[in-house]
Amino acid sequence: AINKKVLIIDADPQGNASTGLGIAYENRIPSLYELIANRNLDPNAIKETPVPNLSIITSNTNLAAAEVELTNVEKREFVLGEILSKTTSFDFIIIDCPPALGFLTINSLVASASVIVPLQSEFFALEGISSLMNTIQLIKENYNPKLNVEGILLTMVDKRNTLSALVEKDVREHFGEIVYKTTIPRNV
Repeated sequence: AINKKVLIIDADPQGNASTGLGIAYENRIPSLYELIANRNLDPNAIKETPVPNLSIITSNTNLAAAEVELTNVEKREFVLGEILSKTTSFDFIIIDCPPALGFLTINSLVASASVIVPLQSEFFALEGISSLMNTIQLIKENYNPKLNVEGILLTMVDKRNTLSALVEKDVREHFGEIVYKTTIPRNV
């Protein structure tokens, strides 16, 4: 155990991080949606998980509405950062972002010091990472100059699959040292 207090922010309306950490759907209120809607940190939103020193601010399908509601909010890119600045009891805060580049992901990147990019070892993932890297650069230039790409983590890697190996080779050639040596294998 590293003996550090960690907070997971489930910023994906699908709520997979919340589900994966054993938080029943009916126990997810207040969720990240209520925090964004109220633009404030409710301590009741921080839920303990079965993992020692690991807490979570949960998500549910209501969070999808936050994308629309943030459209007309002044300084909308900074809402999540303002909320998270009100908690100081964690050594690390990890934000699990949705796969799309909407306001939730932009808010997450503006609030972050660094980003780890999970990249599926599949053909079309290469197209998406270019767009994401451009977005990260724009956020760095316009909102968060401290934002750093910590690394790229290849996921769903199948060493027996030629395409998977080719994607891994291309990603390593293109991005070099920021691609982690460790990969996450495809597991049925």
